[in-house]
Amino acid sequence: MQKVLVFACILCVDIIIVYTLDLGVTMLKSRTRNLDHNLLRQWAESGLRCTLLYAGSMLSKDAAGPLIRRWITVHCFIASVYETGRLALFDNYRLDKFNMWFVGTVAAALACLFWEVMLPDTNGGNVNGNGKERKQRARVLFIRVIRLYKPDYIILFGAFVFLALAVLCEMFIPLYTGEVIDILGSHYQWDNFRSAIILMGLFSLGSSFSAGCRGGLFMCAINSFTCRVKMQLFGSLVRQDIGFFETIKTGEITSRLSTDTTLMSRAVALNVNVLLRTLIKTLGMLYLMVSLSWKLTLLMLMETPLTGLLQNIYDTHYQRLSKEVQDSIAQSNETAGEAVSGIRTVKSFRTELGEAHRYDVRLMETHNLKTRRGTVRAIYLLVRRMTELGMKVAMLYYGKLFIQYGQMSTGNLVSFILYQQDLGKNIRTLIYIFGDMLNSVGAAGKVFDYLDRKSEVSIDGNLQPSDLKGHVSFQKLSFSYPRRPDHNVLKNFSLELKPGQMTALVGVSGGGKSTCVSLLERFYQPQQGHILLDGQPLQNYQHKYLHSKIAMVGQEPVLFSGTVRDNIAYGLPGCSMERVKEAASKANAHAFISKLENGYDTDVGERGNLLSGGEKQRIAIARALIRRPQVLILDEVTSSLDTESEQMVQQALACCPTQTLLVIAHRLKTIERADQIVLIDSGEVLELGTHEELMNKKGSYYKLRERLFSDDNTVEDKEKSDTVKIE
Repeated sequence: MQKVLVFACILCVDIIIVYTLDLGVTMLKSRTRNLDHNLLRQWAESGLRCTLLYAGSMLSKDAAGPLIRRWITVHCFIASVYETGRLALFDNYRLDKFNMWFVGTVAAALACLFWEVMLPDTNGGNVNGNGKERKQRARVLFIRVIRLYKPDYIILFGAFVFLALAVLCEMFIPLYTGEVIDILGSHYQWDNFRSAIILMGLFSLGSSFSAGCRGGLFMCAINSFTCRVKMQLFGSLVRQDIGFFETIKTGEITSRLSTDTTLMSRAVALNVNVLLRTLIKTLGMLYLMVSLSWKLTLLMLMETPLTGLLQNIYDTHYQRLSKEVQDSIAQSNETAGEAVSGIRTVKSFRTELGEAHRYDVRLMETHNLKTRRGTVRAIYLLVRRMTELGMKVAMLYYGKLFIQYGQMSTGNLVSFILYQQDLGKNIRTLIYIFGDMLNSVGAAGKVFDYLDRKSEVSIDGNLQPSDLKGHVSFQKLSFSYPRRPDHNVLKNFSLELKPGQMTALVGVSGGGKSTCVSLLERFYQPQQGHILLDGQPLQNYQHKYLHSKIAMVGQEPVLFSGTVRDNIAYGLPGCSMERVKEAASKANAHAFISKLENGYDTDVGERGNLLSGGEKQRIAIARALIRRPQVLILDEVTSSLDTESEQMVQQALACCPTQTLLVIAHRLKTIERADQIVLIDSGEVLELGTHEELMNKKGSYYKLRERLFSDDNTVEDKEKSDTVKIE
């Protein structure tokens, strides 16, 4: 409000100065008909007004800012600049004193507004500082994108050559169009007409051919780049630790892979294509337009600042809304993905309508954002086209005057109009393309964030001993999950797993059993302590070697789309069929696999949904046994197996007397066979020993076991109780 009052005061003072100077000149009767003296007097008045207003602004703190100073300068000198230009172009039109002052005031306000939007002060606070940092980061990201295009440099070079040829040929078509009109409107000469038509046809043919080659080469480069970046991004994602996937939603990851990589490819191959093509055309057409009429060219260029201002305001709001739309689409995809992946749960709880409503809410959010974005674009197009219409009317009016004064021909005016239509579009494209490149580079920034992210679990080890015994030692581990850093799941946890022995982990749910397995599989990195394998920390081992020696079968095994053979030999390219059948036999899976329609070549469906739970479990066990691991981890794998299959698996495990076996078991018979039983509660080892030792101690294990299994049960009850879970 204070600045508005300051502007009003300055305007009042200035209009007083203007009329005082005009009155003084009238009283002195110092009128001269000399043009130079009139211009000199006007420039002197502008300088005096600027000095007085600038000196007056120093008296007010609010009026001493750069915005008001710039406005005072433009406001005072705009009339003199206009008068000088008017006399250079025409000498038969003149504004009166008040109209001159009013036009100068409006023009100064528009010019200062354009300056503030396009070139804001760089020392004005955190907002400008952040904008400067954002532009600097955008430049860095843009250079990185260019470097990623290195394998396609030859294709891009050929595309740029055809781009230049297409632009050069296209620029001369309007020129010869005007020449044909002049030939037809004046003394017709067949030779001149034929030459103009032939040249115009050749330029049209050359432009079309070069444009086609340019587009094809750019599309090849874009497709190659997109495929390459998607492979790099996916490779980086699958190398991340498990904690990363627990904090990042699936919809966001798929959005980066599908949408942002495509936007990223446009940053160079498409945007630079448009930028260079438009820039070359703009410069070439400006040269030809100046040669046709430099006066009309100056008039037409007056549209550029206003167009730039409108485009900048539009880009700011449109890009912000576009980012919100992208995030909203990612959330919609996440909602749909959750419903589809958990369709059994959805149908079980009869929540189809609820899920549909939840997805509808996400879609409506996206729809509302797109509506707001479309409204911004509609308003921008309306204002821009009104500006174009006003400029065209002014150009036609002055073009008619120039033809009347003999300063240009009708054909030249037609050529100029054709150039002006393309030039206005090109200037808007140049202004827009910078904003679009920032948007594309912004998408590249998200992709580079994932590409540059280093897994918190190091995979840089190189230890690969030829003889691994499988002795595992947990030493004073403390661990908390990334999503809950303030809650320690393991506290000063120590445990030893010896080769040839089976260790069973038991305890209440949430005690830390599965966490021990996850740390041994190096899904996470403990905050304190170490896990040693044959006396060496796990991180010292080569990543692929370590996971070939440590295999795990989870409680809910995951199968991938493909055949049974592909799932058993997963991660083992070139594995023989005999080895696959051997592993399937040990897991008691060979019999049911042989009964399938295509045997080992039967498709298991998405996530193995064409198989039962027990069949998937046996295939998962075979997938682990085929690796002949030295350390085998079983997480309640017998829960989905019948008694016969369980006995077969137990016999197969007994065939490896030197193997280290870690079991999370809930069946009493499995626990009783263990060489050592570890009772875990709240991340600590409460009791450790054999089944007999722990029962004789009559501690926590005894109480837990007695609570679930009563000695007074009948034989039938006892058999049933074997399937009861301890947890």
